[in-house]
Amino acid sequence: MSTAGDGTRVVHAGLPEPVPGEPFLPGPVFAAPYHLDPVAGPGAAVDGYGRPDNRTRRALETAIGELEGGGTLAFASGQAAITAALLTVLRPGDAVLLPSDGYFAVRAFAAATLSELGVDVRTAPTAGPYPSFEGIRLVLLETPANPGLDVCDIRSVSAAAHAAGALVAVDNTAATPLGQRPLDLGADLVVASGTKALTGHSDLLLGYVAARDEALLSRLSTWRAQTGGVPGAFDCWLAHRSLGTLDLRLARQTANAAALAPLLAAHPAVTGVRWPGLPGDPAHAIASTQMRRIPGLIGFDLGSEERVGAFLTTSRLIFAATSFGGLHTSADRRAQWGDDTTAGFVRLSCGVEDTADLVADVKAALKS
Repeated sequence: MSTAGDGTRVVHAGLPEPVPGEPFLPGPVFAAPYHLDPVAGPGAAVDGYGRPDNRTRRALETAIGELEGGGTLAFASGQAAITAALLTVLRPGDAVLLPSDGYFAVRAFAAATLSELGVDVRTAPTAGPYPSFEGIRLVLLETPANPGLDVCDIRSVSAAAHAAGALVAVDNTAATPLGQRPLDLGADLVVASGTKALTGHSDLLLGYVAARDEALLSRLSTWRAQTGGVPGAFDCWLAHRSLGTLDLRLARQTANAAALAPLLAAHPAVTGVRWPGLPGDPAHAIASTQMRRIPGLIGFDLGSEERVGAFLTTSRLIFAATSFGGLHTSADRRAQWGDDTTAGFVRLSCGVEDTADLVADVKAALKS
């Protein structure tokens, strides 16, 4: 299956062998306790208690693992997955390097929790320049970065970090494993929010961590079991079901971004357009060689809070909402959430609407 196309892989990822009379994707298993062997106890069966054990969750983890190319653990949200990785790897006295332009909640967690635990928190922009990696325990990359959409060379940064003795984790939320596979490029860990494009229907929260180091995965599994940040069975089933359309959804989202980005870049009311798929974008050179597809995320500036409000109010197709990667085109003004952006900076997430309809809607909204 590894040589199959993306559409084939996502449709079949994590499914059991066909059995006559059985469904393609078994329904969710709802259980807290399971029957135990009266004598042998939990050692006699795979499942003993729902927090560490759930076959629906394992099926989803198998599916995502096939796409990322490593063992995978699902978490209750992307933030739960990222913080689990940070707290599993880092100890008091360690240093961590975070993206200064990445997801703001990770930096907030580092400032509020990691620093108080004695971790030396440092930051660097995704596009560089990077400081020396000497003395750093973990380098977290987010590429493309959210919301600025800068990109870094995962292979070269991983090589330099490893030479200094550091581990590398890559937040793969925006790209998804169909856009890039960081473990193939030298990363030790992949962390991601499955809430967004991976599942794409705006109806669940999910996160995951993937790795090829079995000892590291075992530590993460222990952390998850002891802290309890597991996703529910129904959310896991919904996520697995939604994976099957990932290739189709990403294709339309990218096509819509490819149509909107030049339109926005040419409009006199818009500045600072960022989409790594644009030939003139600062991230284009690396993205075009490192990534297999560019996500449907566009950043741009309308100049003020009021103009963003007018744009979103006028649009018929763009929902004012946070998050990204869903079926519906959405946009939000990032400064209102705490991102270090200008007041008029917009992150637009292209949905799967017809391209002509979306282009016409954006043109009309820009007239406001």
